Amino acid sequence: MEIRKVGILGAGTMGRGIAAAIVQKGVEVLLCEKDLDLAQTALAKIAEDFDHEISRWAITDADKRSMMKKLSVTANLADLAATDLVIEAVPEDFDLKVKLFEQLSRLCPPDRVFVTNTSTLSITKMAEQLTGPQRFVGVHFLHPVTKVKLVELIRGLQTSDATYQQVREFLINLGKTPIEVYEYPGYVTTRIILPMINEAMQVVLEGVASAEDVDTAMKLGYNMEVGPLALADRMGLDEVMKWMEHLLRELGDLKYRPCPILRMKVRAGHLGVKSGKGFFEY
Repeated sequence: MEIRKVGILGAGTMGRGIAAAIVQKGVEVLLCEKDLDLAQTALAKIAEDFDHEISRWAITDADKRSMMKKLSVTANLADLAATDLVIEAVPEDFDLKVKLFEQLSRLCPPDRVFVTNTSTLSITKMAEQLTGPQRFVGVHFLHPVTKVKLVELIRGLQTSDATYQQVREFLINLGKTPIEVYEYPGYVTTRIILPMINEAMQVVLEGVASAEDVDTAMKLGYNMEVGPLALADRMGLDEVMKWMEHLLRELGDLKYRPCPILRMKVRAGHLGVKSGKGFFEY
């Protein structure tokens, strides 16, 4: 089945990034938020991101106009039934995701494929709550979505081969490189990166080095484009803590116990880029 229009549920950082990556390939996107003001704000932020790309000479004004024409917004969940593929990109909350997919499964045709964008949650457990679990698959897009080629493609126990292949081909057409991941808490990238981020925080907490110097060490010493603490700020420190607590519960491994400085910053509302302050100021 050719995918001509994609519905995206959730217009936060990840939802906007996924939408931008899709329209860049000439595919229409319907972006759905819980109210129209939030949806219009998301549209404006995507336009701002395209303006930044224009300033870098990465795209032209004509490119921006063409891509924005392929974007539309709604606050009505039922409108997603008219799309060819639905991608959910709401916060990493199992109950919220299941609730929304239960509604979507009643509103959409029985052959509609559903994708959940998740970095830690169980695809199989989520699918158990839904009608037609064979049409359900997980995709972990990495931030920034328009720049990072890697995606983790996660199939649940009941995900059909047809669903898996359809989504895999769609991701390849977006210019992504999907890796097949067997369902396990944290998958590959999240499970590996979180202990490094946590240890970088511990080094700062112990006064061994400043946040700036920790990131400089990892960027220059290990050829990382972004240091672990700046990366955590981009992810959102509240999200990082949520992921770590989830993996600690699921795996029982103390390397996923959040560093105290992470808890302190989240309590203070210093969540990283989205709040203007985390380990660094923005």
